[in-house]
Amino acid sequence: MFSLQVFLTFCALIATVVAQNSPVVVCVAGQCLQGFSNATIGTVISGAPSSALLLPGQYTSTTNPQFLHDLLLSSNTSLSPSPGFESSSSSRNLPLNVALSPGLAIYSQSPYSGTAAFTSLPTTPLRNSSTPIQASSISISSNTWAAVTIAGSSRVIIWDGIPDVSQLPITGSFSLTDLQSAACSPPCSGSGVCSPSGTCTCPAGFTGSACEACAKGFFGSQCQPCPTGCTSCDEGISGSGRCLTPTAANPPSSCNCLNGQCATAGGGCTCNAGWTTADNGTQCAKCSPGFFLTSTGDCKACQLGCTACVDGTGVCQTCKAGFSQDGNDKTKCNPGKSSTNTGTVCPDGSFGDGTKCSACSPSCTTCTGPTSNDCVICAAGTYAFNGGCVAADGNGVCAGTKLIADNNKKECDACGAACTSCAIPNFTVASTVNELRCTGCLPGSFLHDGKCIASCPQGTFVDPKDNITCTACDSSCSTCVGSPTFCLSCSSTSSLASPDGTCVSTCPPNTFQNPTTRRCTSCHPDCQSCSGSSFDQCSSCPRERPVLVNGRCLPTCSKTEFFDGVRCQPCDSTCASCSAAGPDKCLSCSSSASQVVKGGRCVDAGCTNSTSVVSGLGVCLSSLVTVPPSGGELPVIPGLSNPTVIVRKAKLEWWQILLMVLGCVFIFVVVVVLWRRRMRKKRAHETNEFAKARKLDTGAGWRYRMVRFGERLFGHRPSQRVYPEDVERGVGVEMRSNNNPFTRGTA
Repeated sequence: MFSLQVFLTFCALIATVVAQNSPVVVCVAGQCLQGFSNATIGTVISGAPSSALLLPGQYTSTTNPQFLHDLLLSSNTSLSPSPGFESSSSSRNLPLNVALSPGLAIYSQSPYSGTAAFTSLPTTPLRNSSTPIQASSISISSNTWAAVTIAGSSRVIIWDGIPDVSQLPITGSFSLTDLQSAACSPPCSGSGVCSPSGTCTCPAGFTGSACEACAKGFFGSQCQPCPTGCTSCDEGISGSGRCLTPTAANPPSSCNCLNGQCATAGGGCTCNAGWTTADNGTQCAKCSPGFFLTSTGDCKACQLGCTACVDGTGVCQTCKAGFSQDGNDKTKCNPGKSSTNTGTVCPDGSFGDGTKCSACSPSCTTCTGPTSNDCVICAAGTYAFNGGCVAADGNGVCAGTKLIADNNKKECDACGAACTSCAIPNFTVASTVNELRCTGCLPGSFLHDGKCIASCPQGTFVDPKDNITCTACDSSCSTCVGSPTFCLSCSSTSSLASPDGTCVSTCPPNTFQNPTTRRCTSCHPDCQSCSGSSFDQCSSCPRERPVLVNGRCLPTCSKTEFFDGVRCQPCDSTCASCSAAGPDKCLSCSSSASQVVKGGRCVDAGCTNSTSVVSGLGVCLSSLVTVPPSGGELPVIPGLSNPTVIVRKAKLEWWQILLMVLGCVFIFVVVVVLWRRRMRKKRAHETNEFAKARKLDTGAGWRYRMVRFGERLFGHRPSQRVYPEDVERGVGVEMRSNNNPFTRGTA
């Protein structure tokens, strides 16, 4: 291992010597310096007569010197960026921005020389992260900060480039613990990542403008999804994730069904007894014929002998043939007395069979005929069902059905609306339907105290063993979830439910007492202690977000401040950023154009060769380039020190433009006048020819000349009278001949 390190060091030394033996041109916008340099920051632009290293900045078509101007505008150049700068390209559009991509670049040598490595802004929060960095120089993108720990203890925030780490006021090994954009205001929570555009990017499960909360269906500090098979859980960033409502498999609503069970395939629905499809198409949504809707929402069978009855009351609307409505109890239909052909009324237990009375079947107490099995009332221990009599088991369930035996109605009746099965424990002929208890429920309903209900009542929880039964909480819990002893609230008014489900007298660390729920709720992950569950209700802060401001724990102070362990304090006026108080704790300088950091102090840069401090790098251009005395050993490069000369076309003054416009207008007017004059002569000639053809007198008399002279002198409208002279010239004839088919169109 030792020999490998020696070999690598030797190779780096050789590379340095070779680089220094080759003269290069290093440029900033406005100045280029030729000499020897190991700098590896920026972008190399390759072309003729020489290549150049472009340091960070903006380069335009007017950038000095002439050498750089010509190089930028040349079509035969290419770009070769160092790590972290934009990809190389042979075609560019000016202005050219040479800038570090959002992130951090480190260099093995100072200033900004040697091997370069780049770390981009993370896409997910850096939690409990610590990455050792071996760097002699550090460059950081604009509006970005990096948190580093020095020797594993001191936490320092870097805002600007550091040309030489050894000149900082702190010593020791560096470890990168956080890297973020500073563009977001207010800052993101610890779960969000600030993008260079100024918005917080939230990981899956988080929501909010600062990624401070869990989305619906997520819980805990990491906003994990609720457990599989759970419709709702104890969600939220302070939630435990315990399942509150299990997901029902194939609930009735999934197949447009109300009181039935959906088929596993095909979308069909099997209705509970007593239910059928409603008029609106919803399956199992109204009572079947022979059943009526009770006030509790159940479908119950009409009384024996009644084929249709009224919802709510059960009053019979239609009795079976041979039955008549009871005068006292309108829900009942009484059978008529059976008699023989001769009119003899048969006693109970028999029916009229022609001329005689015959005994009913042993399964009937009374019957109507025409056979002995046509029972009206079944024998003791049996119950009417589909025209026959069936027995009931020890739970009162009619044989071969899921119906329950009703001793009062003497028939098999339906269970409750949401019940898929029911029973009357220890059933006897003396049992009543008031003792009925559901034993199974439709998916989405829960079984409590023998009834199927929409949700478990307070003091119970859904037993995860079957996800149906509501089980009572332990006596110490007022409400619970998941198990009898995991309390959401405690029975004792002096106890508080802690996040682990136990009842305690005081809340544990990193929790707060919720006075409404009497629960010890976990603080927001950004907080170490808090007064509420929100991320802006912190009372103290963790090490990675130590700055408490207006109830929020933030990762840093502002750039011109440092954190003293309690609060943010201003840096010395000479410092743009610092690690502690005093003029010897600077990390970068306020007078960045003329000062650099030396031993933690901002001192005069002392730039040579008429150079200045490179913006954002904190080092003189002359410190990056070694220039031999008197320029010896350097090739001559034209235009290296000459200002850019740009040949521009003369710009016209406003009055010149105005004269040109007026000249164009004058020429246009002259052309129009000449054209009209030519057309007038042409029309006059044609009119004169017409007059000659008609042998009109065209002699010009003295009266004609006088009238025309007066018109021209006084500006009167031309006379409408036609003189022979006008005829000769075509004026009067033209006017008079507008409607003449021989002269139309000559105008």
